[in-house]
Amino acid sequence: MVLFLGAVRLAPSLSSLISFTHSRLRFSLSKCSFSVSRYEFPQSTRVFQARRQSQSADAQPGVKTPSEQPEIIFLGTGTSEGIPRVSCLTNTEKTCPVCSKAAEPGNKNRRLNTSILIRYPRSSGSCNILIDAGKFFYHSALRWFPTYGIRKIDAVIITHSHADAIGGLDDLRDWTNNVQPHIPIYVAQRDFEVMKKTHYYLVDTSVVTPGAAVSELEFDIIHEEPFLVHGLKFTPLPVWHGRDYRSLGFRFGNICYISDVSDIPKETYPLMRNCEILIMDALRPDRSSSTHFGLPRALEEVRKIQPKRTLFTGMMHLMDHEKVNAELIKLMDTEGLDVQLSYDGLRVPITL
Repeated sequence: MVLFLGAVRLAPSLSSLISFTHSRLRFSLSKCSFSVSRYEFPQSTRVFQARRQSQSADAQPGVKTPSEQPEIIFLGTGTSEGIPRVSCLTNTEKTCPVCSKAAEPGNKNRRLNTSILIRYPRSSGSCNILIDAGKFFYHSALRWFPTYGIRKIDAVIITHSHADAIGGLDDLRDWTNNVQPHIPIYVAQRDFEVMKKTHYYLVDTSVVTPGAAVSELEFDIIHEEPFLVHGLKFTPLPVWHGRDYRSLGFRFGNICYISDVSDIPKETYPLMRNCEILIMDALRPDRSSSTHFGLPRALEEVRKIQPKRTLFTGMMHLMDHEKVNAELIKLMDTEGLDVQLSYDGLRVPITL
């Protein structure tokens, strides 16, 4: 079952699909689709312009164009509140060394909400798949999209429905208004139910004030089984993110991404066999919290999963990038573990 703009799109294997919303009637016949809106002329003009802009997205002058090598770009590697904390920078009685460093331009301790972008080449141009769009997504995109020549967003995959994973969905309106007609959102049913409350106007566009231009999103419901996004296979990695709260990691190729985890069910481990790159939650240097791995537990999991390389993410302000990495690099000599902290803006070449 696929949910599209607040409607249910049944039997996706059928050659023709018809789905209805209060404000829109959409017909999908094979690869052709037609959209009729109550505001036909402004909407069709905007969509036509977005399609033209999207087609020329890979040929923008003055930006760094993507290479032929698939890669991961870390858009954010921090906690929900981000680093630096305002409360630390305004504390006149105590200096926070990590937040003080993070306030400096270009410092690797400066971290926004955890998110990655997977970029890989296709015959029609590069494909950009985003995992999570949290409340700081706009600031991450503002920093890294122009720097790395990223324009369009081909899909967004959601790990869970906390604000640091879905708080930026409203900001996607910049893309659907100016770059492309719509963005597919791949999300579990339980998290979609949350979105119906937190982003009700994006799910049911009939409530939007006439003339307003909100994000045009297609909601695709995923289950705990493999699914395809633009030809790339994703295997959900179910984990616990606090007591009785399910979150999803994802495996694509030989990369395993688990951003928010407090425990890993035994049935998830087989899905991570022969993992080459593991990206895993590591909140703080000393201990775990009720909802996140700390560094000691994260290292235990690395020894169990045995990836070739590990990059930790989701770090709070107790994790000094240089100091912690200086200790982690010693594990290569003592245990043969290739483990490091990631940082915002890090690019990692991958094989898909």
